[in-house]
Amino acid sequence: MTDPAKISPVTLAKLAKLGIHHRADLLLHLPLRYEDETHLAPIATVQAGETVQVQGVIAHSEVAFRPRRTLVCRMEDSGGELYLRFLNFYPSQQKQLAVGRRIRAVGEVRMGYYGPEMVHPKCRAVDDDTPLQQSLTPVYPTTSGLAQPLLRKLIVNALETLPLTDTLPGALLKKLRLADFADSLRLLHNPAPDISASTLEDRSHAAWRRIKFDELLAQQLSMRVHHRERGKRIAPALAAHGKLTARLIKNLPFALTSAQQRTFAEISRDLAQPHPMQRLLLGDVGSGKTIVAALAALQAIENGYQVALMAPTEILAEQHYLKLSDWLEPLGIAPVWLSGSLKKKDKQLAAEKIASGETLLAIGTHALFQSSVEFHKLGLAIVDEQHKFGVQQRLELRNKGTEPHQLMMSATPIPRTLAMSYYADLDVSVIDELPPGRTPVVTKLVSDARRDEVFERVRASCMAGQQAYWVCPLIAESEAQLRHVTGEASRSREQLLGPSSRTHRLRRTVSEGLQLQTALETYQLLTETFPELRVGLAHGKLSSAEKAQVMAAFKAGELQLLVATTVIEVGVDVPNASLMVIDHAERMGLAQLHQLRGRVGRGAAESMCVLLYQQPLSELARARLKIIYENTDGFVIAQQDLHLRGPGELLGARQSGVAMLRFADISADEDLLEQARQAADELLRDFPDAARAHLQRWMASKHDYLHV
Repeated sequence: MTDPAKISPVTLAKLAKLGIHHRADLLLHLPLRYEDETHLAPIATVQAGETVQVQGVIAHSEVAFRPRRTLVCRMEDSGGELYLRFLNFYPSQQKQLAVGRRIRAVGEVRMGYYGPEMVHPKCRAVDDDTPLQQSLTPVYPTTSGLAQPLLRKLIVNALETLPLTDTLPGALLKKLRLADFADSLRLLHNPAPDISASTLEDRSHAAWRRIKFDELLAQQLSMRVHHRERGKRIAPALAAHGKLTARLIKNLPFALTSAQQRTFAEISRDLAQPHPMQRLLLGDVGSGKTIVAALAALQAIENGYQVALMAPTEILAEQHYLKLSDWLEPLGIAPVWLSGSLKKKDKQLAAEKIASGETLLAIGTHALFQSSVEFHKLGLAIVDEQHKFGVQQRLELRNKGTEPHQLMMSATPIPRTLAMSYYADLDVSVIDELPPGRTPVVTKLVSDARRDEVFERVRASCMAGQQAYWVCPLIAESEAQLRHVTGEASRSREQLLGPSSRTHRLRRTVSEGLQLQTALETYQLLTETFPELRVGLAHGKLSSAEKAQVMAAFKAGELQLLVATTVIEVGVDVPNASLMVIDHAERMGLAQLHQLRGRVGRGAAESMCVLLYQQPLSELARARLKIIYENTDGFVIAQQDLHLRGPGELLGARQSGVAMLRFADISADEDLLEQARQAADELLRDFPDAARAHLQRWMASKHDYLHV
């Protein structure tokens, strides 16, 4: 089995699932943890929660059928007894665990009905003189059908037969005081007898630091190479003529902030180059990214090229369409709207205008990159909330033009460290100030026990001429209920549900012991509580037309209170809305809470965001609410979010196309990241062969992680 040529196709397929495509990949398939089989624990001393190795004789073995077929064995040593339980087992295991057999078992101990037990421990038959392992046993990430012994055998063979030459120059290793690569690998795969599991599982160990540095260095090298390669590709040079942009700026009812001017200047310089721009525009909620995107679009249009602006939701895309139409139609530019919800005839008409070149600016959702949509002369693709689109989707949009420039926008602030690591192949512009006149939002934390007080606050605000949002995290699942609730708000709960609705009652979703009120329940409750108010409802299961109708009515002031799910998270701009209540705020993430809070404070009136939470709070929920209460700066919140959640989840990295880090942690290994950034520049400049060798080792089996 150690001969690679003899590995079966089935095993090769399972290895591929783990990202192992070549034998060299086995070297970097490192243990998740270690089992200590170097000594035996007396059964009488084991504690619940411990992972230990015990040895004893099977005193009783039976297959029980309560509540399901289970193999239960009682093991005894000289001082105690322990139960072994197997929910899935084979006849061979029954034979191995027959009464009288001496067994060595490794597993986590827990307290069962009859006393301490192990569920599905690793077992083997032994004799009195069977020797113990001399060192820790590595436990590797694996997949169904790929056993640990086979994986260990393949990895040991790779360690013994493949070259472990260090890819880094000796001078760099000495300067950074890094451990030898070969020694680090051997230690992690085959620990020395005197090393404990706790020592090796500590990721600050010198061997782990070397592996993490190498991984970060490969990531930085890969992105820099992509960045350089982009400079060799040809894109239309869109010169800054400045006529249309000057007219738009003159017509605006507000002045651009210095941050908006600076970021547009950076984008403008990129567009004028004969190489494709790939720039990420980062800005907090309400920082004014849309006007910067509009100016970039005008620079492309002035050069006779088309622009596509794509947003992930119809609400956000339509907000862009309405706002840009308002700004650009006085300049003689009429944007075209294209979304999946359009009637076939309207969709075809929009596609024809785009294909003929009659339309210079197309705004829409994912419908823009469908195969039926062809651009006459696409010069710039703008993608809002870019992390919400998959790599393939963004690539399809890019392929609509020969090599269009790309501007990606995100209202999810990203800590500088994270941006420089995950977006090292992009140019990043940051709008780091809010427009003048934005009223700071006061944040209040209110327990669910004081819900009646919140009701009165909502009533007072709406009766005073302001508008309010009430945001709920979930909606009922029954489509019939949704159709009922879109009826007249004045109908009573009994009329709404009807006499035969007992089997379809509105449910509260139970999660972690907390009952969550649905948007439908809240809508019905608020319409009954506030008969004097005009209450609307918006949620993701409404059709696009219904959703647009509700949002338009709210923006026009026809509705005073809007009950909504998080469909209003981005893209909704109602200056008269000065109060937001976020129900069950403890259930939402920091970025989502910050985005929602940004929907108020857009006018002159003092604004408030009430975070209504239910006890008891988990430690994580308490930490999130404390952070959002104490901070209004999105970048500070994102930095805290990074520590709570980690970079992958914060960025949606699996969707963004970034090579996920397996070993390094951006927040915990910031010092290594800084060293890797500097080393990447040094290697590419002074040691190109070493850079190539390092990339080959770490990235040979990876896809092209170039951002698109």
